[in-house]
Formats: sequence, C-alpha cells, structure tokens
Amino acid sequence: QVQLEESGGGFVQTGESLRLSCAASGGRFSRYSMAWFRQAPGKEREWVAIISRLGDSTAYSDSVEGRFTISRDNDKNTMFLQMSSLNPEDTAIYYCAASKMVLTTSTGGYEYWGQGTQVTVSS
Repeated sequence: QVQLEESGGGFVQTGESLRLSCAASGGRFSRYSMAWFRQAPGKEREWVAIISRLGDSTAYSDSVEGRFTISRDNDKNTMFLQMSSLNPEDTAIYYCAASKMVLTTSTGGYEYWGQGTQVTVSS
C-alpha cells in the first residue's frame, strides 16, 4: 500500500507559478499510474493531469492545458505539477492520487490519495 503526501501549495498572485510535489512511500512507485486532481469550494473534485507509470504518457484537462506540466521521478518516488500563469480559477485543494489500474481521469480509478495541499491565487 502506498502513502502519498503533497507539498508546495501556497498563496500567489495571478500570473505567478507554483510547483507541487507528491512524495510516495510504502510501495513500488513505478507500479502506479499517477494523477493530480483538485477540488474548489462547493465544487466536485476534478482531474487536472495524469501520467503513466514510466512517465511516457501524460494528459491534461482543458482548463490547464498549456499552463501545467506533470512529471515524475521514479528514482525519487516523487511526482510533480509545475503550474504557471495561475489565475483565481485555479484556487483549490490539490490532491495527488495513485492507481494500479490503467491510466484514467476518473476519481474512482484511484485507490490511494494524499491529504491535499491548498493553492490560492489572488487577483
């Protein structure tokens, strides 16, 4: 069973950047497809970006395409989300998630979740 811990969230101004990290422990990291999700107040959790086990396949939601980059370092058991050109609509709690299943954008496809890290973007 893998444990996940996010870090790197914070308070930024519109147009600024942040880099989130997700550290994994307790399992063989390279066995898991990984994803970032986010949940804004009063909204459902939505997928942001996904990455395959070896990092050779990625996908992004339309709302972040071209601004966010997902990556992973299997040697360091860590996944990243580089976020640029942030805007207030990006304000949310960001969660990392791991799945032994095929790569998916569905929350139901992920067995393991971190506790989340808050990202707040001020206008």
